[in-house]
Amino acid sequence: MTTLPISVFIIARDEADRIGRTIDSVKDWVDEVIVIDSGSSDDTVAVSESLGARVVFNAWRGYGPQKVFGEGLCRNDWLLNLDADEEISPELGVEIREWFEKGPPPEAAFTLPILPLYPFQDAGHRWTAFHHPVRLYRKSMAGFKDSPVHDSVVVREGRAGHLKGMVIHRSFRSLTHHVEKANEVSSLRAQDLFRKNRNPSAFSLLLIPILAFLKSYFLRREFVNGVDGIVVSHMYAFQRFIRLAKTRELHRLAQKGK
Repeated sequence: MTTLPISVFIIARDEADRIGRTIDSVKDWVDEVIVIDSGSSDDTVAVSESLGARVVFNAWRGYGPQKVFGEGLCRNDWLLNLDADEEISPELGVEIREWFEKGPPPEAAFTLPILPLYPFQDAGHRWTAFHHPVRLYRKSMAGFKDSPVHDSVVVREGRAGHLKGMVIHRSFRSLTHHVEKANEVSSLRAQDLFRKNRNPSAFSLLLIPILAFLKSYFLRREFVNGVDGIVVSHMYAFQRFIRLAKTRELHRLAQKGK
């Protein structure tokens, strides 16, 4: 199979059990795969190298800075960013190859729908692919922001196209892992909100978790997943609540001089 002039880069740490699926989904049709490892204690490096990826160490400085560093390692103008818990579906792989059949597309970037898939789900429903970030883009015309918390691509010039094939996102190994990850990420988000002097009110602490559940269950269409959708929606509401609660805690500690 002819490879496309695309560089794939993946940030990772302790992802030996998942990153193989990510690399396997692209390695046969892209020019290079680069893994930016921030100090794995498991076999992430060995697994990645065994599948043909180039592994580069970079100490962790936040999501945005890590991805900006990864962009600088890539030799192609077209970049595809994946997380170590994601994979390109076969349908999306075909779609991307079709776009590049006659040469690099004129677009500056493409958005890709992200389909969340939990370990207790056999298959996700297309309707729940609510998130469509830019992940395939030309680095001469777009790139990641260097925010340590919010990692998103900014298209500086040109227009973004939209692809229909799915990126499968296996974010959580279990509900226990989901809680652990929510605890970690909510602490980072709370610190960011605290720096911006956002102090949640009692009303927001009461109302936002309820609205978050409804948003997940109805607007993100988790209702199509039955009982699984109820579980996922409660977890989403918990994430929103604990972020606000931690932000409020930081403000109260600051008031006490701690």
